[in-house]
Parts: sequence; structure tokens; C-alpha cells
Amino acid sequence: MIWETHCAKETFALGRRIGEAALPGTIIALEGDLGVGKTVFTQGVAEGLGISEPVNSPTFTIVQVYEGGRLPFYHFDVYRIGDVEEMEEIGYEDCFYAEGVCLIEWANLIQELIPVDRCLVRIEKNLQKGFDYRRITVEGLEVL
Repeated sequence: MIWETHCAKETFALGRRIGEAALPGTIIALEGDLGVGKTVFTQGVAEGLGISEPVNSPTFTIVQVYEGGRLPFYHFDVYRIGDVEEMEEIGYEDCFYAEGVCLIEWANLIQELIPVDRCLVRIEKNLQKGFDYRRITVEGLEVL
């Protein structure tokens, strides 16, 4: 499915809808260039899961765990991963195969580790349609 958003608030709202629809074991592979709104989208997912604490990209810690919502939320930012073996060192499997929701920013960098049964979200800009325009493609989560 493809959505078009025209401001950060709309991108956040789509993330929230996905968070509300997420089931235990959901893995969301999030792709998009720098500055497209991956973190805004992720904050929406967290709100949809009932997470009330601030959610920021764990760029230097790689993973942040939030347990205050209806399901645990495992937020990965793998932008700085140099080798997929680093994911094993941080115990990614404990999150990927848990009963919570896993969201991986820059998922394309570790695609060989991500299960086939996942939701893929791709966020793209098109400056010809406006600075805040986003085209968001969602595959593998048909409940919206």
C-alpha cells in the first residue's frame, strides 16, 4: 500500500496506525534516506503501542528497548553497523524473535538478518511535490 503525507504530523499519524495494528512478533524494516522522517514515523509507531516516554534514534547504542506500552518495543538504528556480526554481539535475535514489536531503521544495511515475514516500510521524498511531501510504501502489513 502507498500513502502520501504532506507534513510530519501525517507521517507520525501513519506510524501510530501501524503501531496500533502491530501484533506480538511484528518486525518493521524501515528504509529511507537521511532526513525523510524515519524517526518521526518511529515515534508514531511507539505512540500506537502506548509508549509514553520520549523516543529518539539509538544511533550510537544501536538498540533501545521500551517496555511501557501494550507490547515491548525494540527500536534499532543500524546506520553505524559496519558488519552484520556486530548485530550478533548485541543479541539482535533476542529482540527479533521476542513477543514485542521490532522496528529497524536502515534495515537495508542488514537485510540478510531480517526475517522474510516482516513489514517493509519505505519513506521517500519528492521535492517537486513539496519539502514536506513523503511517499510511504508499506508491504507486509495489510490491516490498515
